[in-house]
Amino acid sequence: MSNKFDDNKDENEMIPLDDQYDACTIQAMTTMHQESLWQQISDRLKEELPASQFDAWIRALSADHHDHELVIRTPSRFFLDSLKSNYGEHITRLTRQVYGTEMAVSYMIDPTLATAAVDTPSPQDNPHASLVDGYIDPRFTFDNFVVGSGNEFCHAACRAVGDKPGEIYNPLYLYGGVGLGKTHLINAVANVLIHRNHFRIAYRTGERFTNELIQAIRNGSTDQFRNQYRQVDVLIIDDIQFIAGKDRTQEEFFHTFNALHEVKKQIILTSDRSPRELTNLMERLRSRFNSGLVADIQPPDLETRLAILSSKAELAGVTLDENVAHLLASRITNNVRELEGALTRLTAHATLTGRAIDIDFARHVLRDLLYEEVRAISIDDIKKKVASYFNINIREMTSSKRSKNIAYPRQVAMYASKELTTQSLPEIGNQFGGRDHTTVLYAVRKIKKMRDDSDDFDEEMSRIIALLKQ
Repeated sequence: MSNKFDDNKDENEMIPLDDQYDACTIQAMTTMHQESLWQQISDRLKEELPASQFDAWIRALSADHHDHELVIRTPSRFFLDSLKSNYGEHITRLTRQVYGTEMAVSYMIDPTLATAAVDTPSPQDNPHASLVDGYIDPRFTFDNFVVGSGNEFCHAACRAVGDKPGEIYNPLYLYGGVGLGKTHLINAVANVLIHRNHFRIAYRTGERFTNELIQAIRNGSTDQFRNQYRQVDVLIIDDIQFIAGKDRTQEEFFHTFNALHEVKKQIILTSDRSPRELTNLMERLRSRFNSGLVADIQPPDLETRLAILSSKAELAGVTLDENVAHLLASRITNNVRELEGALTRLTAHATLTGRAIDIDFARHVLRDLLYEEVRAISIDDIKKKVASYFNINIREMTSSKRSKNIAYPRQVAMYASKELTTQSLPEIGNQFGGRDHTTVLYAVRKIKKMRDDSDDFDEEMSRIIALLKQ
């Protein structure tokens, strides 16, 4: 009598399926093996993830496998999408390691898990994890946020909201360039509220909020979508500028904003620009964003950048030479994230090569970040980034449309092309749909006059120019 075996490569896990076993026994043994595989993967995830993440995203899941496929059951579509986005690659890697060979990983929705996920918070590590919808990074706290002249007001405002959510500064709207600490601050607020009180928190990016709404419309589950957000105590939306130009999303967010604000629930928003600078935004939303506290976070000064480097180096267990720190802080000026990335790259190279981090080593490893010459900027790059900034299609830059929401970004892009490239006026006009050089000259003069006449507009153009240079 020949035995048949399942496809698992571990001999200790093989189950002989000959005639001595009836169907019930085989099913029971298969179920035990399925539970064993997922349990091993879950145990690995528990070891590798912070406790708050494991409790919020992994503990409530269940899974089984068959025919070289692991099927993971999740409580909702929103949970499924976030799980795949944040942990999909991690789970796939561990599945391959535990199973011993390649295995497909798929996901399905099991509504019966929803009750368990909400009603049975883990008593271990973080008793409030079940109250958080979205991923709050536990690394981002007020204690490890370096305060300087450019961010001290935003820091103080976030501290105040953490102390009295819904009572002051509601909504709180933070804006500024990429990599300046906005996401750190709003995560710090959330971490304070998670550990201090039983607040129900929803944390989303503007893109994810939009995608969830689209999915809800497709599934006919908009009521569930609305209830999900209107029952929270704190709503945090990172990069709210993403909803500009998306009428249905703005309409839905407007009503969600009103529902929460009327009952004094805290709303925290971040953006890359101020409410009045968001084109294609409904005026009634702009008004509500401006009704609370709008705070601008500026690039850090030299002293703050040095302090950030010192703090990050201490956390990494690295002794950073004073000259190296000054080189990095003086040359990487607009983006804290880039500054931290430079330190990480230096540390990795030093560890792998056994070299000391001196000034020559830093110049060699970071030569692409620290080069003297100005990075070449193309008009195509300018058109693409300006179109993205103003939430228009790049094709409209070269179209014949003259409506204000198209013409104004086009003029900004023409001005930037004159400022940042060596192209002549006719050459610039040719790349904007074959326009005459006098059209480009008019745009350049108009934007320059607007900068001269308005400090606020000059500040916005400075941010756009800095964005184009990145």
